Amino acid sequence: MTETTPHLPQPLPKSLRPLPLLIFSSRWLQLPLYIGLIVAQGVYVILFLKELWHLVTHSFDFSELQIMLVVLGLIDVVMISNLLIMVIVGGYETFVSRLGLEGHPDQPEWLSHVNASVLKIKLAMAIIGISSIHLLRTFIEAGALDSGRGTLTATGVMWQTIIHCVFILSAIGIAYVDRLSQPPDSAHH
Repeated sequence: MTETTPHLPQPLPKSLRPLPLLIFSSRWLQLPLYIGLIVAQGVYVILFLKELWHLVTHSFDFSELQIMLVVLGLIDVVMISNLLIMVIVGGYETFVSRLGLEGHPDQPEWLSHVNASVLKIKLAMAIIGISSIHLLRTFIEAGALDSGRGTLTATGVMWQTIIHCVFILSAIGIAYVDRLSQPPDSAHH
């Protein structure tokens, strides 16, 4: 026989005056935005399946380089899709309403401690990952420049590299500012 803890009644939410209620309720205007991102997620699933089908049906016709580029494209789609999930789930949980996933076996580990700062850092890291895949594809495609098959220019490669470095510096800046804003005794992340 197990002990059960009595459920304490939850206090009723405090009634808000009309203007604060309107302002607080305006967070629900973000709901169509998150639903739109879910639709975009569906588009990425279709794109992924299309590219995967293209890879499977043409794998004997493709060179190793072409296969590598298609696979990097698939990884890119997955990473963008992961970014969408972080924005949809984390943003909704942080800015609109709780999802009530406590104890659910599929609850993402990061969701239990998500807040605006954590979400910013996770998004910055995801953007760097996506940028890294794009830059890797650029470097691989740049090899085709030597054979005259590529459409990239040295200036284009340089700018993509600079932009990627700016993403990295931005993420470091965000993490640094976040660390500075944390109380000294809570630096145990």
